[in-house]
Formats: sequence, structure tokens, C-alpha cells
Amino acid sequence: MGKTVEITDSNFDEEVLNSENPVLVDFWAEWCGPCRMIGPVVEELADEYDGKAKIGKVNVDNNPQVSVKYGIRSIPALLIFKNGEVVDQIVGAVPKTHLVKQLDAQLN
Repeated sequence: MGKTVEITDSNFDEEVLNSENPVLVDFWAEWCGPCRMIGPVVEELADEYDGKAKIGKVNVDNNPQVSVKYGIRSIPALLIFKNGEVVDQIVGAVPKTHLVKQLDAQLN
């Protein structure tokens, strides 16, 4: 059973940039309504992509360095990293099918 990884300023390089698998990073905050809407979808993806991709969450209020580094201005923002690079970016609460399509494109 996969679960989302809590990603912070201090473990970002290790968990995301050095990951062998693609990583979907959900930038979110407690006070963000759309973030709460997409949260359960992100949890489902963690189960479905267990072993194929890493799914993580960054609380922007607690981790300003990573948020600033990647220019996160509106949330939810979901970035897909592959080999340490941002390869895709999704802003806003989008349907699960959209996230699956974007993530699947990076699994080859």
C-alpha cells in the first residue's frame, strides 16, 4: 500500500531530485480549499503508482525554500520531476484523469 511522502525543505533533494522514479509533488496548505479537494486524489495516486512513481506533498507554509525555488505562487500546484528536473506542472484542482495522463507520460 503506497502512501504519500512528506517532503520538506530539508529532505527535498533526497526524496525528489535523487529519486530513481518520477515524483509527483503536491504543493499545498491547510487553509487552501482546492488543496483539500485534490488531497484524496493525490492519496489514491500514491496507492496506484506504488513502486512506479513517488507521490509527495509539500506544505508551502512550513517549507518556504522549496516553494520559492520552484516559483509556487498559487496552490494547489503539482510538479512532476524526472531525473531531478521539472518535466510537467499542473496548477489547480484538476480531475484525477488529468493527473494520471500527465504522470503516465513520464513513466516510459
